[in-house]
Amino acid sequence: MHEKTIIQKTLRVPASDGTAGDGTAVARQLDAVLLDVGFAASRGLLDHVGGLAPEPAMDLAATVVAAVRELVGDHVQHNTYFIGFPDGVPDTLDFWMERMRAAVAAGSGATVLPGMVDLLDLPGYGSYQHTYADMLAVHDELIASAGDRLTILHLGDSAEREAERLYLALAASVTPHGPADLAILGELAVTCADGPQPETVPVRENRAVLNGVRIVLGRPLVAVDTVTDVLRLACQVSGGDVSLAEPTRFRTFRRPERRVLLAALDEVVGASPAKLADVTRLAERWKRLGEKLHPHEYGQWPHAQKVFAVARDEIRVPTLAGRAERAFRDDAPVRAARILSAAPGQLLRAADRLLRVTAVPERAAVLDAVSGALASASGRVLLSLREHVANRLSPDVARMYVNRFQRSWVGPDTREPLPADLVDELSALLDGEISTRLPEPGRPLLVDPDVLGVALPLSGKASEAGFAVLPRGSRAPVSGELLRFFMYWRQTARRTDYDLSMLLLDDDFHSAGQVSWTNLRGNGMKHSGDLTDATDGATEFIDVTLTVGAPYVVPQVNIYSGEGFEEVAESMFGYQTRTAEQKGAPFEPRAVRARSQMRGRGRVALPMVFAKGETGWQAVWLHLYLNGHPAFNRVEGNTLTTAHRVRALMERRYLTLSYLLDLWRPRADVTVWDGVLPDEPVTWIGIEAPEGLPEGSEIYTLDRLGELIPE
Repeated sequence: MHEKTIIQKTLRVPASDGTAGDGTAVARQLDAVLLDVGFAASRGLLDHVGGLAPEPAMDLAATVVAAVRELVGDHVQHNTYFIGFPDGVPDTLDFWMERMRAAVAAGSGATVLPGMVDLLDLPGYGSYQHTYADMLAVHDELIASAGDRLTILHLGDSAEREAERLYLALAASVTPHGPADLAILGELAVTCADGPQPETVPVRENRAVLNGVRIVLGRPLVAVDTVTDVLRLACQVSGGDVSLAEPTRFRTFRRPERRVLLAALDEVVGASPAKLADVTRLAERWKRLGEKLHPHEYGQWPHAQKVFAVARDEIRVPTLAGRAERAFRDDAPVRAARILSAAPGQLLRAADRLLRVTAVPERAAVLDAVSGALASASGRVLLSLREHVANRLSPDVARMYVNRFQRSWVGPDTREPLPADLVDELSALLDGEISTRLPEPGRPLLVDPDVLGVALPLSGKASEAGFAVLPRGSRAPVSGELLRFFMYWRQTARRTDYDLSMLLLDDDFHSAGQVSWTNLRGNGMKHSGDLTDATDGATEFIDVTLTVGAPYVVPQVNIYSGEGFEEVAESMFGYQTRTAEQKGAPFEPRAVRARSQMRGRGRVALPMVFAKGETGWQAVWLHLYLNGHPAFNRVEGNTLTTAHRVRALMERRYLTLSYLLDLWRPRADVTVWDGVLPDEPVTWIGIEAPEGLPEGSEIYTLDRLGELIPE
């Protein structure tokens, strides 16, 4: 039942347990269809399909094709407003005047008055004037190019084994997942409840998801060691936010569920009463939960009752953060560091502040406290601090803040820079600790050069679900002569108008032009036409030649009216690359280089920026959303805020896979792949795996890069 999810997440096709037979014809058909979508079946996969009877072979082939078509966005029809796009795109004013003349000639009653034109009333504006088949009929077939994408699909183990492998990887991840992966984890937790379980579940949100399944199945809870773990679990089974970023409306719990939750609270507080301090921060939520759990009815769990007494302020428990803040107010940063030493993660997150406000003669004491905390902190915290320190030699031109919903803010950087010698010393300490936690590869490391610019996946919330989507700050080389951006959306209940737009920025991050529904062509760019309703889905495209006269190309999606990105039935953004000779339909799946969902908070989406450097063009992932206005968002209205965010991200130094590989080099054979397959097993690290790696090789591709983050 999870075959499609497994294929999309891992590019591995679960082996069928169908009847053996002669499925050679089906294998040939599968191979041809996959090539049209930009995929290729490995020899092992084709042999497996060919060894099945025709019926199970056809079932497996249909699953594979459906999965990869959806992965690249080919499961919907991508029509265009201008039927010949990119040919035949008119001048904007000429197009509007033509629509106005049509309105007057038809006597349509459209609003056409001096100084005022309502485009939505003009006949034919904003809706398709031809069918999808009509559009395809005017386009030639795509001319194949050596640069077209070809993604290899590999044969996996049985569906049960592949589901188990994916479940264990997601559950044991050391980095938080985004909403899409959390949903997958929840589904797999049900399927895999009776199979092997992860030895540890480091991320507390993952624990809540797993325990949400276990409480329904009547199984014992796992890894509950703070009161907040219980609160997260209550949110999970109530269909709320396990990250606790937003309040949850708790449902009514059955008596057995109340017993499990209260017993877990009692055990945690009984073992460590100091953990009651965690209640204060979320006191209102605990009060609401208490109304559903009725703790006063369960005298056998007195420690659990204390949790709700603290929430009601009947019992005062000093918090670690509160004690540290008092030390800061007393101008005693060394004392603050000693207090925070009881929570290594909190201490390291406060390291910059501690070192900034500490007088030079006392810095050694703070640095000793920080050094002493390194061994007890998670690898993700260490790497986050290492990246932070690398950016503290000078103030940021624009300091950007991004929350877990990918909403972003920009403000001035008023912090004093850290001294270079202090940055060097702290960086060396962090490098040493991180290096000791890297696993021994056991084999030579063979690295795809395209993965070197991938930012370390420290959080799944800094990304979107999709195909070939990289974490925020990642850089990927761009080849070809033409970029074609596409944006598709399908509304749920009310008329919704999304607008794909393109902003050009110069070397100083000032506006150098734009293309959108208000400016259909110019500066080497063309827009496919404005669509204002997506009852059955709608797609807009923009073409950009890579000879465009600006170093930064910033695609964005503006919500002009209607449903938000989280409300629509479906929304996606992606880009294709083509050569000048290639024709074809506006959307060609084998030209798609990346496709991401758009499900963030805000009314303007900034998926990525394309930057021109000394070695050519690069795609840099942003994964940002602007608040925008409730309606009528346009590229002209957010130029400054977009430019600030692009500049802040482009000037930030992100830790990439190349950083970890540099730490590995002293004790491992690290080679950048030159296209020649090795003779002996290797540990492969890349965006995807080539066919033909020796048997016994360990493979880390996009779905497994998070496993390289040390615990």
